[in-house]
Formats: sequence, C-alpha cells, structure tokens
Amino acid sequence: MRQPSLIARRVAVASVSLVVAAGAAACGPEDNDAKSSGGGDSQAKKGGTLSVLNSNPQSDFDPARLYTSGGGNVPSLVFRTLTTRNRENGAAGSEVVPDLATDTGRPSKNATVWTYTLKKGLKYEDGSPITSADIKYGIERSFAAELSGGAPYLRDWLIGGADYQGPYKDKKGLDSIETPDDLTIVFHLNKPEGEFPYLATQTQFTPVPKAKDTGTKYEQHPVSSGPYKVVKNENDGERLLLERNTHWSASTDAERKAYPDKIDVRSGLDSSVINQRLSSSQGPDAVAVTTDTNLGPAELAKVTGDKELASRVGTGHFGYTNYIAFNPKVKPFDNPKVRQAISYAIDRSSVVNAAGGSSLAEPATTYLPNQKSFGYTPYDHFPAGASGNAAKAKELLKEAGYKNGLTVTLTHSNSKDFETSPEIATAIQDALKKAGITVKLQGLESNDYSDKVQSVTTEPGFFLAHWGADWPSGGPFLAPIFDGRQIVKDGANFNTGFLNDKSVNDEIDAINKLTDLDEAAKRWGALDKKIGEQALTVPLFHPVYKRLYGKDVKNIVISDWTGVLDISQVAVK
Repeated sequence: MRQPSLIARRVAVASVSLVVAAGAAACGPEDNDAKSSGGGDSQAKKGGTLSVLNSNPQSDFDPARLYTSGGGNVPSLVFRTLTTRNRENGAAGSEVVPDLATDTGRPSKNATVWTYTLKKGLKYEDGSPITSADIKYGIERSFAAELSGGAPYLRDWLIGGADYQGPYKDKKGLDSIETPDDLTIVFHLNKPEGEFPYLATQTQFTPVPKAKDTGTKYEQHPVSSGPYKVVKNENDGERLLLERNTHWSASTDAERKAYPDKIDVRSGLDSSVINQRLSSSQGPDAVAVTTDTNLGPAELAKVTGDKELASRVGTGHFGYTNYIAFNPKVKPFDNPKVRQAISYAIDRSSVVNAAGGSSLAEPATTYLPNQKSFGYTPYDHFPAGASGNAAKAKELLKEAGYKNGLTVTLTHSNSKDFETSPEIATAIQDALKKAGITVKLQGLESNDYSDKVQSVTTEPGFFLAHWGADWPSGGPFLAPIFDGRQIVKDGANFNTGFLNDKSVNDEIDAINKLTDLDEAAKRWGALDKKIGEQALTVPLFHPVYKRLYGKDVKNIVISDWTGVLDISQVAVK
C-alpha cells in the first residue's frame, strides 16, 4: 500500500477502503469486544436502512479505478471478486477466501499460472449470467489510461501487462488471461507470485459486462454482482444510495450477510459532526456507522467516561506502521552509527502520547505490523526502553565522530494527522535533545511534503513516513520499501533507504514463489529482522482505530484485514 499521507487514495486506505484510512483487528479492550458487541447473529435481522456517515466521498465508484484493500468496504457491497477477505473478527479475518470462485485459486508448480473456476448460478442485477469473459474484460479495462487509479500489480505481474493499453485501444485483449469456457479463467504471470489469491480480492477482478460498459460514465451506474445495486450516485460519490440486488443469492456468497434493505452513504461531513451525530444517535443516526472517521484523543476521552458510549466503540488494528526514514546518501545519515544513535534515543512513550495516547497508538520496534499474517517476528535491535537510551546514543555519536553532538533537520507534514505531523516531530525533537542531537523542524504542506520525500533528487536525510498494507502479508509491506529493483528514479519512490542488497532481493523472489502463505509469513518476518539491523528506518508506532456506531446497529465484525466495522455484516434494529 502506498503511504496514505503521500498518496491521496491510500488509507484515509484510501477513503474507499481502507486502506487509507482503515485500521484492522478486533481487539476488544476494556471498551468493546468486537466478538460480542451488538449481540452477534442472534440479534441480526433483515430489513431497515443503514446510514453511513463519512468525511470523504466514495469517488471513482468504478471497479477499475478503485484502490482498495480486500475489495473495500462500501465497494464490496456492489462488486464481487474472484476472492475476498474472510468476514470474521480478529486474526481469522486476515485470511483470503473464495468469492465468485470456488476456491482461492489453483497454482502451477512454480506459481506463474493461476486457474480459477466460477461458481454456478452467479448473476448480475439484471439477471444475466456472470461469466469468466466478464472478469477478463473487467481486468482489461483497468489498463485503460482514462480508468487509471487501481492497484498496479496486474500491470507488473501479467505477461504483456506492461505494454497493454486497455480494450478501448487494443480490442484484442490480453493473451495472458484465458477463458476456455464460461466458468474458467486462467492467468499467466511473468514471475512466480504465491500471493496472487490476495491480489484477486482487488476490485479490478470485478466482472463487467462488455455490452454495459460506458467507459468513464460507468461509475454512475456500475452493474452489480453483489448484494446491493446503485440506485443513486450524486456529486461523484458524495451521496450513494444502494438497494437490494434481487438477483444476488446468498447460496453463492458465504461472506456478505446483507441484512439491511437499503444503505444510504452520505459524505463530505466534518469528522467532529460525524462523531457527534453517532454519539447522540438520534433518529436515523441510531442506525448509522462510519467507514472513514476515527475518534480523536479529545473525543475518546469523553467517550471513555460514558459507559453507554464506550459500549459503542469498535476497536481495530490495520497493517500499518509509522516510522522515521533515513536517506543514507545524505550526511550524517550515511554513517550507520548516527542512524543507530537516533534509534536508541527515541522516546516511544512521548511519541505514542503525541499520536493520541496508548488507546490510539502502540509502540513499534519492528517494521512489520505485530500480526501473525504479516509474519511478525519480535525484535528490538536498538533497545531504547520506554523513554529512550540517551547514554547509548551519545556513546555511538562519539564513535561516529560527533562527541560534541550534532544538528540535523527533520522533515514532516503540517497536516494534523497524528502520524507525520508536528506533534510527532516535536516529540522526536525533545527526545533527541537529551542525546545531544539538536533537531531543526521543517514542516511542509501536504502536497509539498509528498513531492519532496517521494523524489530521489529531493528526498531529505531524515523525515517522518508511514506505510500500510495492500493485503495482510509481509510482501506488499517489505518489497516496495526495501527491494532495490523498486527504486524509482523518475517517479514516486518509496525505497527511501535506497537499499539494493542482492541477498534481500533474492529472498523476496524466493518468498514470492511460495504458495504456502503461513510459510511465506515466517520468511517475511525473518527478512524484516535482517533488514532492521541496518537501521534504515526507526519504527515508532502502529495506530489503533476506534470508531463509534449508532445505538441500534447490530452484529459488529472487525477483522485484522481492515480494522474497521464491516458493513457487509451489520444489521439495524
């Protein structure tokens, strides 16, 4: 996943996800246990209208253009894909499961060919059958320049994908996607990819009937393959009204419960207004949720003191890490001892407080998130304790030739996001001062910040960053940041440490060949630990997501894939 603060469509996973915004696991601390909240299926009944109150509009509502994790939240009500995320609480929700397909895919021996068989009886909202050719066409149209914005993996993975320009310019299509019959689709990849089942959850794998494709206007009324259809789309997703797709059958869909009759999505609202409305739960707001608005520190303090409100807080964790990035091409960060000294000097307690406190952030010493699906392997190469180890930092600085300390500049965003913002930068500044490091702060507006840190020619030596996962695995977490072959010289570059280590690159290739995802996870964790020794980043914290929901919303499910309430599961009273 791209860094949300750096690329608009990411987490705030992308307002449509996620990822840009979403967090992940059912955590169930003192305020709420997602497994029991809402009473579970025993209280879930069909009927009613679910309201969704959001800050960001559900824009670009075309499966080709969406960049979502696991198919997204609102999008997955309309768009079904070959596979999807498991709609369960906690760790079980980080698994990939079949959706339109009968299984998660059948790989060739070297994982370069993946074959899927569709379930029988699948239908669109108009009652016409869904075929493998529709999925092939849906993928191909995502290559069209006018429909760009989705995940880039297919362009990299499919044979011929790098040069394909979509069906509007090349009607021949991609030979690397075969449809020998209406229920079979075969993908030919140019390299082994054991995690292809995860990719097949992206909305680009949504079937699109060619005869109903209206190009850039398709988002106004995409043809539904899910339990709901679009009956209204105003102001590019600011208002979405969904009603039941009567041709959707629960017998072909084990994941989506589809309890409400209608889902009314209203966006463009101020976050404080959303939380106030959910808190009051008056009228239609009693059956309302949000898919993109978290509780802030002040709001959380108020909620925690109210037993009834606290019982309506969903808690989750998304695969996401906030960290310090170093550019080793810039002095003094070319010296590993300087990077290590800063690692030792960090006061994670003050950083966590700056991020909103322990209820909203958990200290991190590993780059990979602390979830099994990522391959989390505990390590702390530069133990700073809770409040930093200034003495060890000074010792390393002396060895590096800076016995009298040094002065550095920390670049951060001026956005008040509690991640790369001034609050975090100031906490780091205060901690490093104790170790004899004077930190000057360079705050930039959001666009300027992203332009500066993403460019290989302007990347600063010392700056705040974060990264979120396109799916719950170490692959999309480690490869973009540490694979030397992904260094981009003329575009957005995320390998901030410019690491190009053959042993690391080779291990990434070796893990990608594995179709045993549990075994792959172990290898990702070991690789994370190895890379961590080079101190190219300083992991700071993993965010915790807390979101209110209306008093009459039932059957709360929060998985470790998205970290937020899954609206495909909720019922309204």
